[in-house]
Amino acid sequence: MIRKLLVANRGEIAIRIARSCREMGIESVLAASQEDLSGMAARYFDDVVSLGEGDSRETYLNVGRVIDAARASDADAIHPGYGFLSERSELAAACEKAGIAFVGPGPDVIELMGSKSASRQLMTRLGVPVVPGYDGEDQGLERMVTEAAQIGFPLLVKASAGGGGKGMRVVREAEGLADALDAARREAGKSFGNDRLLMERYIERPRHIEFQIFGDVQGSTVHLFERDCSIQRRHQKVVEETPAPHFSPELRQRMSEAALAAARGVHYTNAGTVEFILAPEGEFYFLEMNTRLQVEHPITECVTGTDLVRAQLRVAEGRPLPWRQEEIVQRGHAVECRIYAEDADNDFLPQSGTITSYREPSGPGIRVDAGVTRGSEITIRYDPMLAKLVAYADSREAAIDRLVRGLREYVALGLTTNISFLRRVVDHEAFREGLVHTGFIAEHIESLRKKRPDEVASIAAVLAGVVGREARLPRASAFQPSVWDSLAGWSQ
Repeated sequence: MIRKLLVANRGEIAIRIARSCREMGIESVLAASQEDLSGMAARYFDDVVSLGEGDSRETYLNVGRVIDAARASDADAIHPGYGFLSERSELAAACEKAGIAFVGPGPDVIELMGSKSASRQLMTRLGVPVVPGYDGEDQGLERMVTEAAQIGFPLLVKASAGGGGKGMRVVREAEGLADALDAARREAGKSFGNDRLLMERYIERPRHIEFQIFGDVQGSTVHLFERDCSIQRRHQKVVEETPAPHFSPELRQRMSEAALAAARGVHYTNAGTVEFILAPEGEFYFLEMNTRLQVEHPITECVTGTDLVRAQLRVAEGRPLPWRQEEIVQRGHAVECRIYAEDADNDFLPQSGTITSYREPSGPGIRVDAGVTRGSEITIRYDPMLAKLVAYADSREAAIDRLVRGLREYVALGLTTNISFLRRVVDHEAFREGLVHTGFIAEHIESLRKKRPDEVASIAAVLAGVVGREARLPRASAFQPSVWDSLAGWSQ
């Protein structure tokens, strides 16, 4: 039994895990950088412990400090959340050595699936389709050029380690290959400490489909259906939904069997995701396995009626999965938007500043997982995601309508966010028709650009400042007006 859980993370995912702990009667400890100890997430934990000062390399990515924090707080388990150390085998191995339960798969599985080259080779042996490509040991330019000619152009150069689009380049002609390899190798080495590359055939206009899988130490493995994560910018997901649109039962069956084969092939335990590229012609190919909880897990929880974090903790205790495959069914449709502090109309440039006015949408079928509130300081030190907005309804059309309504009601002022951009994406005719692919935003960028005059944003910013000053004055009433009240119903 897990008695006390240490969460080595920050923001909305830390809060999400703490909520499940509270429901389960598990004591929770937040291990955070010194500057985050007074942040919003700390309010949800029974205790907090400092990882020290400095950037993420010195705090959230420092395995020794995380283990020391667990020992200092007498925690008997560690949940890494996502990002940071969640897919670093070093933390899972250190937990084993220290006798601390790690909420995730074993270090061998994390290391194996963290290598795109090794995982591709394994999937080939398991009979899981992979994109034609090259992932050999010989990384010399001459060999890479020869292999590229065999693969054909366009092709994709990408880092063997890591993810998030770093160390990735699309090469459309042989003349650009050498420069792309050099640039990808430098970026991969800087980001992941590993400059090994692989090359794959570039699939035009693909969809990004992933299957949520779960395994236990008793050997049972299940899937909790698919998520379509095709709406992306810079290879980063922006909008996710389940069930996937225009997705036949036959295709779902074939892809779920491939996902389970991948999971069983590595004796996977706990929560994970098998990701695929789906070509327009209907062929699908293994992309990677994420050995952690995904950002977009709430939409799976909505349509399956599950608590994936609760299940993670039970499996980490050595218990069997709480469901059999035949008991897991999809009901309704869920769509998630990631709320970022970024200027979508200025090349998605990350933003920093103080949130001066904040109000989340609510009502039937609306869920918000947030790590910020009014007064939160947003820096460019970490990922710019502020929150996740999820809409759930009986049908895809109703879920999208509900999501558009939620985005209209969402208020986050003081810095630029992508809220209005997201509304334009999910209300776009092509999105509503389910005509999604990973190049959707680039293809429709002109129609997705902001149409409102800049003066409107300026007026809203001024009014936000007025509201902020009024809020600091003594009041007879506890009512705090929103900037939108002053704007008489105008929505951003």
